[in-house]
Amino acid sequence: MADDVLSQSEIDKLLSALSSGDVDANEMKAEEEQKKIKVYDFKRPDKFSKDQIRTLQMLHENFGRMLNTYLSTNLRSLVDIDVASVEQLTYQEFIQSLANPSVIGVLAVPPLKGNIIMELNTSIAFSIIDRVFGGTGANTVKPRTLTEIEEAVIRRTFSKAIDNFKEAWENVVQMRPRLEVMESNPAFVQIVPPSDMVVIITLKIQIGEVEGFMNICIPYLVLEPIMSKLTTTFWVASSVNKEQTPEQVATLERKIARTRVPLIVEMGKIEISIREFLTLGFGDVLQLDTKVKDELPVLIGKKRKFFCRPGTFGKKAAIQITRVAPEGDEESDE
Repeated sequence: MADDVLSQSEIDKLLSALSSGDVDANEMKAEEEQKKIKVYDFKRPDKFSKDQIRTLQMLHENFGRMLNTYLSTNLRSLVDIDVASVEQLTYQEFIQSLANPSVIGVLAVPPLKGNIIMELNTSIAFSIIDRVFGGTGANTVKPRTLTEIEEAVIRRTFSKAIDNFKEAWENVVQMRPRLEVMESNPAFVQIVPPSDMVVIITLKIQIGEVEGFMNICIPYLVLEPIMSKLTTTFWVASSVNKEQTPEQVATLERKIARTRVPLIVEMGKIEISIREFLTLGFGDVLQLDTKVKDELPVLIGKKRKFFCRPGTFGKKAAIQITRVAPEGDEESDE
């Protein structure tokens, strides 16, 4: 880097200050050397760049939105989820920061090697359990380990969170996460050596009046094979330029083909007053506005799509399509 260039007046002022004793040359030299020194802790080497941290934050903001939608619908309560922080620590520092007891899920994430941790505060866990069992969601339970029934409820929540986690990461890696074990004591969870670096994504969760956190711990060794993909450029490009494969198109066509839609034949219309409607009885006859030879409209959903004529097919009532309605053909739809 090129040195800063001083003007003549600045040089004169500096020489004057040195000669008068206002500035000590040794102090200036020591200060300059101190500026060049950067503290580096070999016990906590930085494994993730700022761009990779930013990408992880964006990935889990997407994860938070999907989990927010699920919890709001499932719990029928106002839920708010935000990414509070993304930081890199040693695994020992992370474990020591967790409360005992906690709700800890250990996940396998093939094809990536190793495990990750999804930890949920007991305050949020008991709020979810209370809502599922019909309560208000207020956290009135003191921190304790979960019972078997409570653990079954939280496992279902973890299962959906894992699905959302997989979907949030699909543009980076096609992982198949699964819950391997649940623990309550952080000391019993050792997925990497204590000195190994991990990235901690902390999500702030608010369910009604109850606030808590979810921590996702991902070791560097797990992400090492895909570190080159953890860039903002790669993630955005893969999200925007994701092309549909023939298999995806075929799957979509099969799902559309199996979709059921209501088909309604409108026999005719008539307008009557409320008084006339209230006086209707068995055997009364209403004259519609259609004639025997008129074509009848066929509604798909609530939209007129075809015209038809009524008749029978064997012993069953049937219709015969005569033409496509002008406002219902494909060209007009476009």
